[in-house]
Amino acid sequence: MRNRPHQAPPQWWSPKLSRFWVSLCRPFRRMAQRCAHLVNEIQVHGVEHLRDAMQREQGILITPNHPGSADAYIMQHVADQVGQPFYFMAAWQLFDESKRLGRFVLRKHGVFSVDREGTDIRAFKQAVQILSDEPAPLVIFPEGEVYHVNDRLTPLREGAAAIALSAVRRGQRPLAIVPTAIKYQYLEDPRPELLKVMDELETKIFWRPQRHLDLAERIYRFAEGPLALKELEYLGSTSAGPLPDRVAALRDAVLSQWEEHYGQPKANATAPERIKALRHQIIKRIDAGGDGSDTAQHSNALDDVFFCVQLFSYPGDYVVQSPTIERIAETIDKFAEDVLGKSRTSVCAPRRVVASLGDPIAVDHSPDAAGSSDRKAVVSNLTRQLEERMQRLLDEMPPSPVSIAD
Repeated sequence: MRNRPHQAPPQWWSPKLSRFWVSLCRPFRRMAQRCAHLVNEIQVHGVEHLRDAMQREQGILITPNHPGSADAYIMQHVADQVGQPFYFMAAWQLFDESKRLGRFVLRKHGVFSVDREGTDIRAFKQAVQILSDEPAPLVIFPEGEVYHVNDRLTPLREGAAAIALSAVRRGQRPLAIVPTAIKYQYLEDPRPELLKVMDELETKIFWRPQRHLDLAERIYRFAEGPLALKELEYLGSTSAGPLPDRVAALRDAVLSQWEEHYGQPKANATAPERIKALRHQIIKRIDAGGDGSDTAQHSNALDDVFFCVQLFSYPGDYVVQSPTIERIAETIDKFAEDVLGKSRTSVCAPRRVVASLGDPIAVDHSPDAAGSSDRKAVVSNLTRQLEERMQRLLDEMPPSPVSIAD
């Protein structure tokens, strides 16, 4: 995961979707998909659900999970299957880190920017307008972050559901949400490369490479090292007990410390919700200004909040629950990012991607007449329903072609 320093978006980028440019760039997208991301094969299931919704001329919101950096290429492939380019909502940093030509191409592919740290009214209105008026579907990744947890959905943010309900309130046309699952699977065994990375990781913390252990055991043995160091840093001593409990306890301790400092009530919420609320409070203080000591403290707080995001991306039981080659590779890749400081996860062998589109969820209830608390309940219920559907699609995916026992 990349820890991007806080800054205000330099501008907002609107979409300029163009069938011509989407078609012209198709060979280049496929080349990048194969060469940069080693995605050699894409299987799409359930595309008929999307076609049916498009034939009814409904507003369509597609909500995939966000397991990897090639997810947008996968959704572009789905768009090719139905013959209709999509709109995409993306973090503004994607535009900011691109050159002028890259920004031009993004906009021609229907991508528009959103500031996930604040209340981005322009992005919200743009999304509602697309769902209310445009023939092209809108793609939003409701997990928000790329956690590199291929098999397990992380708690969804409620923004996608709120946008859908706002579009329904406009009353232009009915709306359907198409839950979508994306899963990456290796076509060849990546273990020779993964073993090299594990050697490098163990050497980094002054261990001899533990080559006498299998990969899954090496992962858990290694995880104890950095976790114990962080427990000493934040708690003053190491903890005992199962790894998932220790990860959760450390995350809660760090969040609670800063929630108390900033007067942010510790709500009965998921870790991503607590992280987002706390980060919002810190950024408000930064934007309000202050002396140098305040600035340093706010910077430390943001670093600690990012550390909690990293902790959340390690469920602790992910590999041991089902030691597939994909789960092992994802975990080692994240170690390489977080411990070795690699800028992005590596892909160690050719892969296929399975994208599964589920039965659309009809959004026909507008909470206009209800109070604000009722509107929040409707948004939460829709988000929960979407989360359940997406996880079910992931659970129903075909098994990986590469077995750990091979």
